Amino acid sequence: MIRFPTPELNDLPEDIRLKILEVQEKAGFVPNVFLALARRPAEWRAFFAYHDALMVKEESGNPTGSLTKGDREMIVTTTSAANHCLYCVVAHGAILRIYEKKPLVADQVSVNYRKADISPRQKAMLDFAMTVCERSHEITDADFEALQAHGFTDEDAWDIAAITAFFGLSNRMASFSSMQPNPEFYLMGRVPKQK
Repeated sequence: MIRFPTPELNDLPEDIRLKILEVQEKAGFVPNVFLALARRPAEWRAFFAYHDALMVKEESGNPTGSLTKGDREMIVTTTSAANHCLYCVVAHGAILRIYEKKPLVADQVSVNYRKADISPRQKAMLDFAMTVCERSHEITDADFEALQAHGFTDEDAWDIAAITAFFGLSNRMASFSSMQPNPEFYLMGRVPKQK
C-alpha cells in the first residue's frame, strides 16, 4: 500500500532498471523503496547516489572513518524510530540484525537504545545521532568531546550526522507516502535464510 502509484520495472530508464535488478538478485526481492522513488528518475538517482556515499563507504571514495556497517544501520534504525518511520525501522532493522548477528538488537535500539545490548561506544554514537535528529541546533563542543572519548573522529561525527540527516529525509518520504515494508524484511536476520 502506497499513496502514489509505482512504475512497472520494465518501464523504467535502463540504468535504474538494472540497479533494481541487481538489488533483487542480491536480496531475493525488490525493496519497496526502489520502486516507490523510481516514479521520479532524477530524484531516484540523487537519492541512491547519496545513500551509497553514506552507507557503502568503501565504494564512495569518501574518508571511511571508523563506523562499521552495523553502526550505520544502528543509526538509521534508532533515528528512524524517533521519526516514527515504519518502513525504515523494519527494513534497516533487518539489515542491522544481519550485520550485528544479534536478532534482538534492532528491536532494542528502535524502542530504547539506552537499554539495548550494545557497547558504550555505540551508545555514545547514538546519543550524538539522536541529538542531531531531534535538536541539531543544540550541538556543542561537549557533544563532539563525548564522541572523542570513545575514539570517534570529526569525520565519524560528520558521518553520524549525515546519515541521521539523510534518513530524516527518507523517513519523511516513506511516511507521507504510506510506503510499507516488504514482508521479507520482518524475518530477515531472525531465522536462517532459505537456500
